[in-house]
Amino acid sequence: MRPLEYKDGVLKLIDQTKLPAEYSVVDCKTYSEVAAAISGMIVRGAPAIGVTAAYGIAIGAMGIYTSSREIFFKELEEICNDMRSTRPTAVNLFWAIDRVYGKALSNRSKPVAEIKEIILQEALRMDSEDVDTNKKIGIHGNELIKDHWTILTHCNAGALATCGYGTALGIIRVAHEKGKKIKVFADETRPYLQGARLTAWELMQDKIPVTLICDNMAGHFMKAGKIDCVIVGADRIALNGDTANKIGTYSISVLARENNIPFYVAAPISTIDFSIKSGDEIPIEERRAEEVTHIKGIRIAPEDVTVMNPAFDVTPHKYITAIITEKGVIYPPFEENILKLK
Repeated sequence: MRPLEYKDGVLKLIDQTKLPAEYSVVDCKTYSEVAAAISGMIVRGAPAIGVTAAYGIAIGAMGIYTSSREIFFKELEEICNDMRSTRPTAVNLFWAIDRVYGKALSNRSKPVAEIKEIILQEALRMDSEDVDTNKKIGIHGNELIKDHWTILTHCNAGALATCGYGTALGIIRVAHEKGKKIKVFADETRPYLQGARLTAWELMQDKIPVTLICDNMAGHFMKAGKIDCVIVGADRIALNGDTANKIGTYSISVLARENNIPFYVAAPISTIDFSIKSGDEIPIEERRAEEVTHIKGIRIAPEDVTVMNPAFDVTPHKYITAIITEKGVIYPPFEENILKLK
């Protein structure tokens, strides 16, 4: 399952706002359409957002009609800035933009047409690397999973959130492929319902046993002994291990600690922001009130009620058992061990 595919100048994206009721593909032919798809959550998940942005820059670069390097790089920088403004929390977005732009800069002495092709090839390389990275995360994470375990996950850190396979769900997939009799509890993940709409759908496609629960049921099932570990993805990880993930993750980490349940974060190294020391420095995206007051266009709350809708929260590193990356499992002390990856 791949949420994005580039072909002949067009980026095709599965419209994740319509799943699972409707499977449709959005064709993005301009970088502005790609940016709108990111901000509108047609594509979501930190790794997928990053690669999508890289493709968006490549498409935008192809649309710069000049042989002047000076003009080209001025317009390319504007395209990159537009991409940066789409979503603030997922660091993979900024990592991908910097990587693509940096690749272009390092080749700025070449003809413009050649630089355009270099940008596209870098985006394609990032796409391929992401799938390989996810599979490595899955292999490392599988070592922590025991047979017959039930795993709780929050939001969607699967193939739909990446270029294929997934991070948190990638671990679950490897365990399943290795013949482990695992089960998954998926939080619905209000208000956008990524767990109910996407994670449950993904796992059912792979015939992995999944049980959907409301977010506020997690503590009940932990206390009842129904959960053996928690695995979540991440949108940004600070140097000390503090992790930003979908809103509600922090609460789950506290419940897991209270019930002596391992809490694992699965993410590529590109999700680590080596420039910030703690989660206090992570910007938290605030989204539209309608996501809380409405479900599928139907109002469920009073008119004019005050709404707060942060898309993410930060889980302090003290609640995280380990961070699973493509280079292996990172244990506390996180800052010391994260720096070894730089």
